[in-house]
Amino acid sequence: MSNTLDISSSKKRNAKHTSHFGDDTPFHIAIRLRVSIGDMDSANTLARRMPHTTAFPNALGTGLLVSTARPVSAELRGEMKQCIDGYEQVLSRFRADSLVARIGHAEHGGRFDFPDWAGPLFDLYDALHSATSGAIDPCVGEDLIRLGYDPALSFTVEADAGERLGALRGRAVWGRDVVRSGDAALVTQGPVHLDFGACGKGYLVDLLGELLADAEEFVIDAGGDLLVHAEEPISVALEDPDNSSRAVGVAEIRDAAFCASAPSRRHWEVAVGERTHLAIHHLLNAIDGLPTHQMEATWVAVRADANADTNAAARHRTAVPADFPTALADGLATALFVADPNALNRVFAFDCAMLDADRHASLSDGFPGRFF
Repeated sequence: MSNTLDISSSKKRNAKHTSHFGDDTPFHIAIRLRVSIGDMDSANTLARRMPHTTAFPNALGTGLLVSTARPVSAELRGEMKQCIDGYEQVLSRFRADSLVARIGHAEHGGRFDFPDWAGPLFDLYDALHSATSGAIDPCVGEDLIRLGYDPALSFTVEADAGERLGALRGRAVWGRDVVRSGDAALVTQGPVHLDFGACGKGYLVDLLGELLADAEEFVIDAGGDLLVHAEEPISVALEDPDNSSRAVGVAEIRDAAFCASAPSRRHWEVAVGERTHLAIHHLLNAIDGLPTHQMEATWVAVRADANADTNAAARHRTAVPADFPTALADGLATALFVADPNALNRVFAFDCAMLDADRHASLSDGFPGRFF
């Protein structure tokens, strides 16, 4: 895979213009929405190929479904439930008893020991923070709270938010105000509100995927973050961010993670005057702490073995554990809002499709799908 994503162009009916990325064209950018499996899977439906569904309706606030060819045993289901509960108790900023919440209320900071499984997640954030020059940063949790996306979901912007948002205005920064100690401990000097949402849902999917290692086939769907292990590709509809009942394309996923991102499902408006309302969503640039508005949607595919590639073309890339492709796809779906895709491609192995605010559609040559 080259360091740039190859491109060409053609007119499409539902997307105004489609491009494929190449050496002379910068890799445009993206957002968080939902992908839908069953709608596009006609001849070999997911329900027919993997008829057994294990549901965790309250997981991560979005719910989580596991489809398998054989029934999941009660013991394995219990292990998965324990994994989800333990994960949320550590990383959820919406739980008052979580470790992340404790860090946010530690007046004098301290050393906070995370479970060993958190180490690779921190590694991924280190890599994304570096690759985006600080635009992806778990410390963005403070900005989200100031903008109203707080644990109470008040959707009320703090009066002085404009003076305090972002690293530019003094907010804590990953690697400076939150420092790693060993593989899975963080050290702070004061209260820091962390949000691991950029990669967190995908990371949990990967942890659950490890528990399903002996399954012949499975699909894990966590509100649009997918991990697919199948003998034949699963057809996945690309949801139109302007109309959730309509698809703008389709992807074929076999042994890969597939994540989508868009602000359309998580946004709110704030009055800034009698006649003016400001549209706000949860996808922020951590540097200035403000929502991004250039794109409508992005979809990212990461092969299960993509970042374990040791050939010469991939040797330059940052080492990302191959066991966490969904976390990477999840993080890149957010990173594409705030960073140049070709710059990201020099660090990570992935393919993507994007739809900008003008309905201009773009996709990399290796993307396993198409726009209609």
